[in-house]
Amino acid sequence: MSELLAPGAALEHLAAVSIWAEGPAWIAESERLRWSDVVGNRIFEFDAASGEASVYREGAEFVNGRTIDADGAVVQCSHGRRRVERDTHGVVAPVVEGWAGGRFNSPNDVVEASDGAVWFTDPPYGIDPSGREGHPGTSDYDGCYVFRVDRASGVAEPVVTDMVHPNGLAFSPDESLLYVADTGNLQVEGAIGAIRVYQVDGARCHSGREFARVRPGAADGFRVDTEGRLWSSSQDSVQVFSPDAELLLRIPVPETVSNLCFGGDGHDLYITATTGLYRIRTTALAARRPTR
Repeated sequence: MSELLAPGAALEHLAAVSIWAEGPAWIAESERLRWSDVVGNRIFEFDAASGEASVYREGAEFVNGRTIDADGAVVQCSHGRRRVERDTHGVVAPVVEGWAGGRFNSPNDVVEASDGAVWFTDPPYGIDPSGREGHPGTSDYDGCYVFRVDRASGVAEPVVTDMVHPNGLAFSPDESLLYVADTGNLQVEGAIGAIRVYQVDGARCHSGREFARVRPGAADGFRVDTEGRLWSSSQDSVQVFSPDAELLLRIPVPETVSNLCFGGDGHDLYITATTGLYRIRTTALAARRPTR
């Protein structure tokens, strides 16, 4: 057992209701874990008190990743509507719907910074001709970027433009670094596929470099704990990296892992993996948004 796991910790299988489970976020107000079944076009919630999973919304327009903003509302990425939106107690409204006169590809994962800016990735998975994770479509700009939405103006601007398929993202605890997963290697011949890390300077990113390559598969989504360790998904496990990119721990999971988040008192690691929702108790604590 690793010192990063609580004594006696074991992987719990909480639910098997999804086709492709994604985008977990802990809602402290209701003590529920919300996640997406992107392919099934549904949103689920897990009630930690009762141990039961239920449908939160059908016909969800292929919502994928989400985060909780400073006011407790859920900010989520809609493949189907090709936008980032905010769900406030069931009322859904757009945060941002386009850039430079065109639509986004299919916003995938999202975080909110301490200044209220929303940062999100925009790969093409929701506009794929298969229609598996959205509606078939074409890209309105040449590439797949990471965007930042300014809180005051509501305008999105690209901050990372050198990735193939940017996917999961997370800040370091002090927000000086932005980690972004590139999952281009899963579909694009010759793409490397790695977690990259960028220096953050206000509303800009620079000095991008490779942080780690997650194998097998790729890093899809991840979260960072208070010590700056990165807890990442992979094809067969959760993999934990030190701030220096040393692999510290592998937690085997019997399904392909898509994403994860901390919940409960901050020590419960919730894991979305293909059809299932899992949980394991850790000694790590979820990084909190810094105050400014």
